[in-house]
Amino acid sequence: MSDAPSLQVADDDLALLTDLYQLTMLQAYWKEGLGARATFSLYFRKLPDSRRFMLACGQQHAADVASRLRFRAHHLEQLAKAGPFEDAFLDWLGEWRFSGDIWALPEGTPVFPNQPLMEVDAPIAEAQLLESLIMNLVQLETLLASKAVRLVLAADGRPVVDFGMRRMHGVDAAVRGVRAYRSAGLAGTSNVLGGLRHDLPLRGTMAHSYILAHDSEREAFRAFLRHYPGTTLLVDTYDTLDGVRDLIALLDAEPELRLGAIRLDSGDLGALAKASRRLLDDAGHTQVKIVASSGLDEHQIAALVAEAAPIDVFGVGTQLGVSADAPVIDLSYKLVEYAGTPRAKRAPGKLNLPGRKQVYRRYDDAGQLAGDTLALRDETPPPGMPLLAPLVERGCLDARQMALAEQAPQRVAETLPRLPISLSRLENGESGYPLTLAPELARLAERYRH
Repeated sequence: MSDAPSLQVADDDLALLTDLYQLTMLQAYWKEGLGARATFSLYFRKLPDSRRFMLACGQQHAADVASRLRFRAHHLEQLAKAGPFEDAFLDWLGEWRFSGDIWALPEGTPVFPNQPLMEVDAPIAEAQLLESLIMNLVQLETLLASKAVRLVLAADGRPVVDFGMRRMHGVDAAVRGVRAYRSAGLAGTSNVLGGLRHDLPLRGTMAHSYILAHDSEREAFRAFLRHYPGTTLLVDTYDTLDGVRDLIALLDAEPELRLGAIRLDSGDLGALAKASRRLLDDAGHTQVKIVASSGLDEHQIAALVAEAAPIDVFGVGTQLGVSADAPVIDLSYKLVEYAGTPRAKRAPGKLNLPGRKQVYRRYDDAGQLAGDTLALRDETPPPGMPLLAPLVERGCLDARQMALAEQAPQRVAETLPRLPISLSRLENGESGYPLTLAPELARLAERYRH
């Protein structure tokens, strides 16, 4: 048997998925007796240039992982060899359990700069240890959900399917990405493991290699339709419109064959979709749908919708899978309270708001998002609906709140029609979304700036 290390990250090893300085700080806290309760806030300071809001995702996932995190005996043996850790500290680490509280926005909630996606309340060493892992989990899923929801907006009610697995940044991203796509409202995925694990319908067609493996395009069409009645056929291996004509001739000659859709994967998708639709309709195959792919992003989809291209389903790969136009969020996880005292970093350009917080969201008379107020968690509530809720209390998951993650697709579907025009635009630009500070937080923030 090989002694080579595993290339995969097992859930049981996630306690080690941290940065070294988290562990050295933990040992320092332990040696100094710094064990008072702390609050860390997870937020971002600014939106990527191409985003007018981010769609929060991954918080429930992160809370679940945090509640189960453990250092096993073999982890401690590895740390003893690898780092400057005392035996007594490693013994303490072996008993480590998260015993605090985690507050979070519901997954599928639009979120804006300086608003906490999560806040962790716990003894400082417990909250500190979660930093790198929580940021990794929430960063990826929020990025991908935020890209996916733009595709949903662009498609204007037409289904969007994920085809992006093969160019994503690792297998973990590919699987967790499907979770984010489901939350954002995508209709399906080609990723078998991701779809099965996260309950998103599996969708797919064929590759050009299948056509090329046969002596003729028509022979390939016939064989695949007999294997999979009602399937989707790729028609652009040689010439797209000749492929459609060949397919129509096959369907006319063998009416027992049943076709669900054709897929266009190259060329001028709008013009080809219109020409293909005419050919199919003129031949009486009005029920056959058209799927389009080929390097699509939200701007291309919006343009195809605007020109009334008769495309029924959009397949999106690379642009979605790597969030190509906005591949990172400037997430921060900052200490905002320790031992009952608010704390704030004051470095130029990196100020953060002190204190434990709550977000209150307001709607106008038409039911559209009208603005948010950021307040201290214990100050008199301003108008609006509080968004942050406890997912974990005293180390235990709140099953009712955790179940809200399953409702993320419905939440997004209900929220998108309530976005003001300034937020639903795909072009770069300021959202103009109002965010104000409640009086006590505003006074506290001003005091900490000086």
